[in-house]
Amino acid sequence: MVRVFAELKSQSSTSMSNTSIDFSDPNWKTKFNEDFEARFRLPHITDVFPDADSMPSTFCINMRIRRSTDFSGNYSCGEEKHGYINDNDKVLLKTIRYSSPTSAGAECIDPGCNWVEKWVHRAGPREKIYFKPEEVKAAIVTCGGLCPGLNDVIRQIVITLEIYGVKKIVGIPFGYRGFSDKEMAEVELSRRVVQNIHLSGGSLLGVSRGGPGVNEIVDSLERRGINMLFVLGGNGTHAGANAIHNECWKRRLKVSIIGVPKTIDNDILLMDKTFGFDTAVEEAQRAINSAYIEAHSAYHGIGIVKLMGRDSGFIAMQGSLASGQIDICLIPEVPFNLHGPRGVLSHLKYLIETKGSAVVCVAEGAGQNLLQKTNATDASKNIVLGDIGVYTQQETKKYFKEIGVHADVKYIDPTYMIRACRVNASDGILCTVLGQNAVHGAFAGYSDITVGICNTHFAFFPIPEVISHPRLVDPNSRMWHRCLTSTGQPDLI
Repeated sequence: MVRVFAELKSQSSTSMSNTSIDFSDPNWKTKFNEDFEARFRLPHITDVFPDADSMPSTFCINMRIRRSTDFSGNYSCGEEKHGYINDNDKVLLKTIRYSSPTSAGAECIDPGCNWVEKWVHRAGPREKIYFKPEEVKAAIVTCGGLCPGLNDVIRQIVITLEIYGVKKIVGIPFGYRGFSDKEMAEVELSRRVVQNIHLSGGSLLGVSRGGPGVNEIVDSLERRGINMLFVLGGNGTHAGANAIHNECWKRRLKVSIIGVPKTIDNDILLMDKTFGFDTAVEEAQRAINSAYIEAHSAYHGIGIVKLMGRDSGFIAMQGSLASGQIDICLIPEVPFNLHGPRGVLSHLKYLIETKGSAVVCVAEGAGQNLLQKTNATDASKNIVLGDIGVYTQQETKKYFKEIGVHADVKYIDPTYMIRACRVNASDGILCTVLGQNAVHGAFAGYSDITVGICNTHFAFFPIPEVISHPRLVDPNSRMWHRCLTSTGQPDLI
């Protein structure tokens, strides 16, 4: 699927453009809220099928009876319960009331930095559902690159679907490609099949980038009789899910398309974090610690570690903060020079003179302006990045040789190691709850939504609102300031 958000980095998806708001209007806050609520309304089956019948949920909050293996239709939960989520339950999107636009990380709608509450829809099981479980054929597809936790999410989606009473569950192999390649057969899924898949990394279903066109995918959904599709992927994958949803509703197909954000870069808007990120940061510590030991043990040792992060430097920033061993952290959001009196190399010389060694952490998307441009793209239509890690290593060796100072430079690239491992406990919990809520959203009749964690609560988001551009590290945020305090690095430009 073509990436649809790369040119919108500087925009904000959570507020209207200031030019569209008349702040002299005393009712501007009301109008802003009306616009926000309209954009964050969740698409529902009844938008296309107004007469769609709802029925009592087959998902019991507290199951009092043993699940029947030949279940068909509704079953009693034993007594009336009050543990369901009301459709009007909301989660507060922003929790800090900034008093000034100059406050660190301030996000202000108007010049006066007035507080405007913004709410998103709470995720969870609803009391009424819009699909009969015995008529559901659900499919799961994992797209893009690998990410810790894919198997955990797949497993929990299957388990939750079975609790609702769904018997027909399949996996689409190797991303969107599996919808068109006749050599790739559906993978039948059940609790027995997925019971232990979370004990290893990777994806049971396989992953790939790119794939067929939207019409071909929807043709395949119709032909296979799929009426629930769970899509695990990043921004580009979600853009594809949005296009699939639009085509399904254009054809008046009663199909629910639900996304689960998957990216270790943590670059999805509006969410606290995405699954796999904590694990990636933890796994990156091994590489950072190795670089530190190599640098610290050598005469004038310099360790350079390249971590993932095309547009967003969250892994590099959090990895640097967690380790306490990084002297320079370079991310895509903050420009820097390698050469010059205030460049990275000059600061490395200072560190060698004062500390005797140094460790650099660089995100893969950092410093692309220093490298030769390329027009090459990958299967997801992403620009192929230059290798900033190798470039930094080569320029560092060259610089110290030219100034006649010995430097022992070691370079570590753990890129694929940090995304191929099994999730840690924190991510395991996140994956479990995301998988459950994806199924709850589908049965509640929603489509073109994704599920995420917002201010520690789980929420449903309209897909268009989270894919408008990648979430970026704010160079004025307290977290980036904390990273600078930890590394002690100066302004490097």
